[in-house]
Order: sequence, then structure tokens, then C-alpha cells
Amino acid sequence: MTTADTTPPLRIGLLGTGPWARNTQAPALAAHPGVELSGVWGRRAEAADALATAHRTRAYTGEEGIDALLEASDAVAFALPPDVQAPLAVRAAEAGCHLLMDKPVATTVAGARAVAEAAEKASVASVVFCTLRFAPETSAWIAEQAAVDGWFTARAQWLGSLYAAGSASEYADSPWRREKGGLWDVGPHALSVLIPVLGDVEHLTAAAGPADTTHLILRHTSGASSTVTLGLSAPPGAAGVEIELRGERGTASIPGWAGAETAFRGAVDALAEAVRTGVPHACDARFGLHLTELLAAAEEQAQAAG
Repeated sequence: MTTADTTPPLRIGLLGTGPWARNTQAPALAAHPGVELSGVWGRRAEAADALATAHRTRAYTGEEGIDALLEASDAVAFALPPDVQAPLAVRAAEAGCHLLMDKPVATTVAGARAVAEAAEKASVASVVFCTLRFAPETSAWIAEQAAVDGWFTARAQWLGSLYAAGSASEYADSPWRREKGGLWDVGPHALSVLIPVLGDVEHLTAAAGPADTTHLILRHTSGASSTVTLGLSAPPGAAGVEIELRGERGTASIPGWAGAETAFRGAVDALAEAVRTGVPHACDARFGLHLTELLAAAEEQAQAAG
């Protein structure tokens, strides 16, 4: 005889109604068996109404709507530009809500630090959604490689064609992404893989490449080095993701993964576990702050060199 699980669902509200919210977060939250999608907030009432109706929840809008959604939620997920996300994450933490944030947490160190400090002060759990840390295939690979000693160097390339001629991606309309480029958009993904395997970054060199491309050379605390190429403007034939490790036991290449929605469900599970146990997840707001520190240093170097 088994005992039925009487744990109440985690009430998670969604802030944002753009493509990322529509395509990934809302479907993942609405379908998750351990979650109640407690509402959707958007700046445009019609967008909030449409997304909330599609997933059978309540729509919120306006400043008063933010407070109402926080009151109705145990946690909030963010599908907003990073520098809109950060102050709202502080507000949510102060209201006692756990945080499921998108990367980067903010594009300023001060903004990211404010989130980390607010989460710590309020004793709320936090997770920053770096896709490869939560997709089942890649998270297992990262854990496997982190358990292996003797890595010598690594190479990571994350090149998108978002801004290539003829691209029709709706994500290309994002003003913050166009302004900050691949360094800030896909840089967190690459760093979130390399750091747990090779150790923290103790020295960083950055240089600008064509269009929005940025090249990084990293030295890690393990003694290994890595190179990283990031961009969103590659020709379609040049786009792709590769992360390869080389060391005493040979080479290892990161596998493919099923998609963002599956990975996001993994991040929801990670947040629920952190809430249940009180044990911070490795990819929490403090880690999100560290990513912002590294990306800000890289941006400053690349701009100075250019």
C-alpha cells in the first residue's frame, strides 16, 4: 500500500507575455503536475488575457496586478528583459516569493547583486534558468564530466543566426538582446557548463569579433583553460552549438538536448527541491550574480580593445 502524496502544488505566477513566455514557460508551468500556474502578468492587458486564457488561469496587469500576483503565488517565474526582471525579482523576494529567473539575471553587477542580496535576506529559494544545466541530457553530461579529473582545455562555440539576413525569428525583436548581443544572451549558457566542470574563472580575456561576436579566453581554478566564441549574427550555415573538453582521458563533447520546454520543467523541479529542502541550488541567484560579473568584465575588455 502506498501513501498518496498530499504535498500541495507550488503556486507559480508568470511575469511576462512575450515569445519566451508563450512558447516555453507558460506551457511548462501549466503542464507540470507539481505546479499551479497562479496567474500571468503582462504590461499589455490583451496579451495577459490571451496567455492566461490559453492556460486556464487568471490575468493580471498594471502595478497593482504585480502585487496581486505576488500575493497569490508561492514563487514567480520571469520572462522579461533582464533589467526589468532584476528589480521585480527584488520586489518578489521581499514579498516572500521564491524566484525562477531567466539568464542573465541583470546586465549590471549592481542589479544582479541586489537580487542575490534580496533573496538571501528574505530566505527565498532561487534558480536561474541556464538551459544546459537543466535539460536532462546535458545536465547528466555536465555532472559526469565534473566528476572526472585531468581536464586540460575546453572549447565552446555558441553561434546563432538570429540577426543574419533573412532570419524570421520572433526573438530578434527583443531590444535588450539586440543591444547586448551574444555575449549576454548565450554567454551564460556556455559559462554555466564550463565552470562546474573546470572550476571558477580566475582570469578572463575578451575580444570583439565580427558583428556581435565575442571571443573569450578563460583560465580556471583547476588549471585548465578554455576558449569561448559567442554570437547571434552568424550566417545560418555557420550557426550551431559545440562544447568540447580535452584531457587525460581524451575528449568529450556535449550531447544534444530535447528542447527548452523540457529543460524549463527541470528548472521548476530544481526550484521545488530547493524550496522543500532549504538547500540552495548551484545555479541560484548568487551564481547568477557571478555570471553577470564575468560578462560585465568581458564586455568592458572587448569594448576597450575594439
